[in-house]
Amino acid sequence: MTTPITAPISGTVIPLSEVPDPVFAEEIVGPGAAIDPGEAATLTAVAPVAGTLSSLKPHAFVVSTADGRGILVHLGIDTVELSGAGFELHAEQGAEVAAGQKLITWDTAPSREAGKSLVVPVIVLEAEAGDLKVTPAAEVAAGDGLIELA
Repeated sequence: MTTPITAPISGTVIPLSEVPDPVFAEEIVGPGAAIDPGEAATLTAVAPVAGTLSSLKPHAFVVSTADGRGILVHLGIDTVELSGAGFELHAEQGAEVAAGQKLITWDTAPSREAGKSLVVPVIVLEAEAGDLKVTPAAEVAAGDGLIELA
């Protein structure tokens, strides 16, 4: 049985190795994929799976599945340094969420003005690279299949 993990935003799928941050690129946090949203001015980040919103920050969130897997979505690189500028939360930590549920609206202007990368890593916590298969699609819309987790 596989668990589908959907794209939390729309954009171009890129390998983690191309993420401009070694913590993600070297899979230190875990395996996964990344999405480059291109020139989008505003992005809506949605839950990639159903589960519990076990962590919610303006720039990142983790949805924990019923089988105990955590899916980390990090909106941009080094965006924690923006202290929430440009991010609007639509859920609360601890809430039960459905796959595709809107969690964060991201006005990318503050991130761009600060010179931050908009690449969005999607990481499967506590997994091995062999546990998942990344969708080879070059372009995805939020809610499209991104990763199959064994």
